[in-house]
Amino acid sequence: MRFALTAAAVGVAVLAGCTPVQSGPVTGTGTDEQTGHLRVWLFDEVNHGPKEAVVQEAISEFQNAHGGVTVEVQYIQVQTRAERFKAAFSDPRSAPDVAEFGNTDLAGYVAGGGFAELDLGGWDEAKDLLPAVLDTGKVDGKVYGVPWFVGVRALYYRTDVFQELNLQPPATLDEIAPLARKIRAAKPDLLGISAGGKYTYGAMPFVWANGGDIARKDGDKYVAAIDSPESKAGLRQYTELIADDICPPSQCAGNGGDASVEAFRAGKAAMVIGGDFNRKSVDASTAAGKYAVVPLPGKKAGEIAPAFAGGNLLGVMKGSERKTLATEFVRLLAGKQYQRKMFEGMGNLPTFGDVQAEVAEANPVLEPFIRTLEAGTRFVPVTPNWAKIDAQAVLPTLLQQVAAGGEDLDKAAKTAADEMNAAFAS
Repeated sequence: MRFALTAAAVGVAVLAGCTPVQSGPVTGTGTDEQTGHLRVWLFDEVNHGPKEAVVQEAISEFQNAHGGVTVEVQYIQVQTRAERFKAAFSDPRSAPDVAEFGNTDLAGYVAGGGFAELDLGGWDEAKDLLPAVLDTGKVDGKVYGVPWFVGVRALYYRTDVFQELNLQPPATLDEIAPLARKIRAAKPDLLGISAGGKYTYGAMPFVWANGGDIARKDGDKYVAAIDSPESKAGLRQYTELIADDICPPSQCAGNGGDASVEAFRAGKAAMVIGGDFNRKSVDASTAAGKYAVVPLPGKKAGEIAPAFAGGNLLGVMKGSERKTLATEFVRLLAGKQYQRKMFEGMGNLPTFGDVQAEVAEANPVLEPFIRTLEAGTRFVPVTPNWAKIDAQAVLPTLLQQVAAGGEDLDKAAKTAADEMNAAFAS
């Protein structure tokens, strides 16, 4: 998940899966206190100074407007969030009133009884939330989280290398592998493209662009689609990149998104699929001033491959004794004013259409990411069972088996589909 806060840390927050929440539903107390301590959990990050400064400003504004209220923020580690939330769902006394969480965790957390449904009807700013992004905060059509930022990925490339070799950015997905091979042949010290065997959200645009998917809805349940002909065509395109003449398995098969981007930052790769949330860290690296970004192309020239709609949400815990205050704080911190400030401090892409347009106009470097969003994004299956699939690393295992293990793609995809269907049926 910064898909990553200042560079790769948020990426971990949003994209990483968590173990399933197995606690029973939490029932509210029925009380709605208007004073006292409002407890908030937010994700810690590698460089959370700017984030803390923005949050503190919001706290001061909120406390000044609500006499007798003290907002207490605890920054929790992304890696241990599953255990923390599981305990909070089981014991409301240890739970916060407001929490930040990754959008891929939403369905599991709602099934665990952890978050309250949010009524956005009285919030005027809500009408400007991008519909596709707001959908990542919904389960069964009900809103449980307000999108705090959105993250999408595009193709970073080294302008100096491309100019030296007289190359142009790829116009289709089919062009990426040959282009990467040409670069590595000319410059053996460079990876043609920094890909990763654990980089699920770098691989999925290849699947989606080819007409495939992770799973499809069958009635009220999901059925795996990762072994469809279309999905396998995309998987074949992506795993082709993890090869000795592009990105050697010994270096790349074990990499996720953060490690893939880090190779580009370190000047060791000519291309990488990176997020808008990675931009500031790349600007602070050896690649600074020597790179450009274009949307990841689709199957045909002129098309943009669908990107995963990453991001984090803010929600109100179901057991909160201060639901009104908690909801008001979510609206403040996730509102337009503080999303602007979070963009300035952390580079987080806003989730309001008008605010996104403002920052894009003032920051032309965002153009490829905005175009990617406008072209249409995709998401993981919205089911609590996705947490199980994510925790079992079904998709990364599939990618690694083919790219590094030499396993037949048809066999590996069938195994992954069987594991998914077992989880969907559980």
